[in-house]
Amino acid sequence: MRTLDVRGMRCPLPVLKARKALGDMAPGDEIEVLATDPAARIDFPHFCATAGHRLVATGEDGAVLSFRIAKGP
Repeated sequence: MRTLDVRGMRCPLPVLKARKALGDMAPGDEIEVLATDPAARIDFPHFCATAGHRLVATGEDGAVLSFRIAKGP
């Protein structure tokens, strides 16, 4: 699983970077995104729902939010 570290970036950069990273992956592959922007809590579920990806898991460790995403078809 790849990890994409977008800590310190503000909306919309975390989602844009994730979209680019997912573009190079095969369907079903997973990526973990690490973010600190509070808006990511809303942005990543919305992004996955509209782009056809699956939000596998979310987490929070202090100020760091994590999103595990499986690339859709």
